[in-house]
Order: sequence, then structure tokens, then C-alpha cells
Amino acid sequence: MKNEQTVSGLSIDKFNKLVDGKETVLSVLTNSKGCEVTISNYGARVVSLLVPDKNGKLVDVVTGHRSIDEYLHTEEPYFGATCGRYGNRIAKGRFELDGIVYDQLAINNGPNNLHGGIKGFNSVVWDVKQTDAATVELHYLSKDGEEGFPGNLDTTVTFQLSDDNELIISYKATTDKPTVLNLTNHSYFNLSGETDPSVYDHLLEINADYFLPTDNTAIPYGPKEKVEGTPMDFRTPKEVGKDIDEDFEQLIFGKGYDHTFILNKEEGALGFCARCRSPKTGIVMETFTTEPGVQLYTGNWMSGNCIGKSGKGYPARAALCLETQHFPDSPNKPEYPSTVLRPGETFESKTIYKFSID
Repeated sequence: MKNEQTVSGLSIDKFNKLVDGKETVLSVLTNSKGCEVTISNYGARVVSLLVPDKNGKLVDVVTGHRSIDEYLHTEEPYFGATCGRYGNRIAKGRFELDGIVYDQLAINNGPNNLHGGIKGFNSVVWDVKQTDAATVELHYLSKDGEEGFPGNLDTTVTFQLSDDNELIISYKATTDKPTVLNLTNHSYFNLSGETDPSVYDHLLEINADYFLPTDNTAIPYGPKEKVEGTPMDFRTPKEVGKDIDEDFEQLIFGKGYDHTFILNKEEGALGFCARCRSPKTGIVMETFTTEPGVQLYTGNWMSGNCIGKSGKGYPARAALCLETQHFPDSPNKPEYPSTVLRPGETFESKTIYKFSID
């Protein structure tokens, strides 16, 4: 349908384009409560996410762009995207698996590999199948050797919008050769609305007694440290901006929060991860996951030059990410939960972002 618009105001036509020989499209998910999520198969990404505020008004709570062309040329290539084959960082772009050294990973973040390399899962066109009004399934076959990773990795990501105002993201992957993977969604949230300039006032709680301190290139040293007595303590709700500029080495390294928190939950079980609330809209987002950790990133490198869906720029710390995942550099740290996937095994993971009003 020509010039069809979503409830969020996006023109569906502007997301249709031939990229790398495949057609990009925008899928629209709705539920019985009137909520709406739009998903692009370019990067298997969340483009918009409308949920009601305390007055019943629908608010778009994720950053993003108005067209596929803007995504193709953005300075923030991870907005809403599925990150892989290995989300987060691998030190020096190398790892060893079963005695074989893989050292051809792209160095695209300081001295390290980030989010799968130059053309990670965020920059490819996925096959798409919308199974009903509330569910879309995206599929991508990452070829053996792509971005330096071994094995043909067959990946499916399913997005579902439930009638309980939950965005449910399910991951499944298989391989024909031993490989490593770490899949996550990189949505940038502002629960006051994507035009709001700061998340400093958001009240955030993270279900974690420990975090992973990093060096100045964002690679964990190895051992976990207690959050107690540090600005990393979100065990009880506090404003995101309360300690973010403290004279604390970890925050100086990251220009704010960009750290993995080790969740207090049973390994592999779906459990509580985090709770975030905007005092302006009353919107609450609770996060649940089967993953062992979550990366809190407070948009420290956003420049204001990146123009969003409303036509306004996104300044630094205008959004936060809760990237549920395994730990950074796990392929080089055997003491961490394994990110190895072998032939005959199936990787499965689930994360839920549940929205309500408080």
C-alpha cells in the first residue's frame, strides 16, 4: 500500500530498498492494547516501540531513524539492532578454539573486535516472515569465515508483541563447525520518549551483586568485583545520572556506564534482570532474560549529530541500553560462561522487555 504510515508516523515505503541484492522491509507488530512495534529486516532491528504512558498516550521509547537510507549512513549503526556473530568485544580480534587460532577478526573498536566486526549482523539483510499480527521471524545464514568466524551459523530471531505489553525476543542458532557466538539486541531506550534529551532522571534497578571491571579499551580484566560501595551499585533503584560523573576509574574509562553486570539468577533460567522507570511518563520497563549478564550502556558516545525519527538529534546520554548477553571476551576467558557452539547443539536464548505504568 503506497505511502502507508505506522501509528508511530513512519512511512513504510521509506524502509523498502534493495540492499546487497535483497529487499529491505518494515514489519509492523500490534497487540490488543494498541501498542505497536516496527521491525526492519536490515539488521533485524527494532525501529519504533509504542507503549502507553500514565495518561494513556502512546510514547515511542526507542531511538531510531525515519528511513532505510538513514540507517545505511548513520553514525550509530547499532540502533535497535541484533548484534552478532559476537556481540560486545573480543580482545585484539583473536581467539583460540580447539587448538585453532582465529586471528582475522576485524579491529573496529580501539584494539578490539566489536559486535561481530565491520559487517556484523546489524548490517545485513535478514530473511523475514511475519507469522501473525504480533510476531515476525527473521533468519540469517552467516557463512563459514564471515568476518573471520568459523562455521556456517544458521540464526533465527523472533520478535513477538504480547497482549501484556511485552516485547519478547527469542534467539536460536546452529552451526556445522565449532564456533563462538553472543547474540543481543541493542535497542536504545528513553522511557520519556525518543525526543527527550536525557535519561539522567530514569530510576534504574539491576539485579546484580557483581560487575566486570574493564581496562581502558573496555575488555574485562577477568575477575568480577562487588558493586557494593561503588557507583556501579543499582541493587536498589537510583537515578541513572546520580553517580555517572563520579571520579571513578571505570566510569572515566567508559565516559559513563558501559559495563557487564553479572545477574543474580540461575544459569540458563528466565529471570529478572532490570527495572527502569521514567518519572515524566510513568512508563516502567522490566527486563527478564535467560542470559547470564547485561551490558548497561548509557549512550556516552552519542554526538547529537545523529538525527532521529522526530527530526531532532540524539545528544550524549539521551538513551540507555540493557543488552542481555554473555560476557565480553569470553572466548579468551575460560572462567566465564562458555560462548562455544558445536555441531549438533542448538543455542537458544530469550529476553523480555515488559512495559507497564507506575
